[in-house]
Amino acid sequence: MNTVSDTHPSPDSPSGDLEHQAETGLMVMHLFCHSQLHTKKAIIDPGWKPPNTKIIRMAIKEFEKKDKKLNQIVSVEILGHKADIAFMLLSPSLENLIDFQRELQSSGLKISYSYLSMTELSEYAKELPEPMKKERLYPTVPPKEKNIWCFYPMSKSRGEKNNWFILPYEERKALMYEHGTSGRKFSGRVVQVVTGSTGIDDYEWGVTLFCESLQALKDVVYTLRFDEASAKYAEFGPFYTGIVRSNKEIIDALPEL
Repeated sequence: MNTVSDTHPSPDSPSGDLEHQAETGLMVMHLFCHSQLHTKKAIIDPGWKPPNTKIIRMAIKEFEKKDKKLNQIVSVEILGHKADIAFMLLSPSLENLIDFQRELQSSGLKISYSYLSMTELSEYAKELPEPMKKERLYPTVPPKEKNIWCFYPMSKSRGEKNNWFILPYEERKALMYEHGTSGRKFSGRVVQVVTGSTGIDDYEWGVTLFCESLQALKDVVYTLRFDEASAKYAEFGPFYTGIVRSNKEIIDALPEL
């Protein structure tokens, strides 16, 4: 590991000239927003204004334009009180993500939760065929006819009794194979994108599920809870569930200035 002085740019190198690119795969950012479109809010705060949809439209257009091949954005209408809408962004460039975030905040949308992660190949996926490896590093989203969407972060436990990280590799591998076998029973009904976030965000992985129905979402999460890798060693964060919409549908649903 290098020291700070080894990696810090020289004073003659402006930080604006540095492009933070993923070495392999894509960076993934989930942004959960409130439009603050609530009558009581408008009454309590006379200065409240609806989000500027022109800025949001332009932010989406510019994000997709910056890398037409790899930049992807999924727009989701969130169910419940945790958020109104969400954007799942994939890009090889950290700058592309932060530019979109800045524009979103300037539009008047309130970001109530976020998650940053990266696509990855797990240590248990070394034997996968090359096309499957590429699919994990460079997924194409959203998959067709899978418009029920769910995101949650998770980690593996480090408890005194159940500590995933002191298990031998072969035991962890066997447990993950069992977990994968359970998940494959939902092939055709559920597509998952698992991204790594150790040292990047509060949990170790982000899990995004694209499902054919709400029942399929409930079934897959319930079924996998019985696998030992989940039952003994998984720790979950908040779940966000919604419906994938087109970018136009999401923006049109917001109030105009």
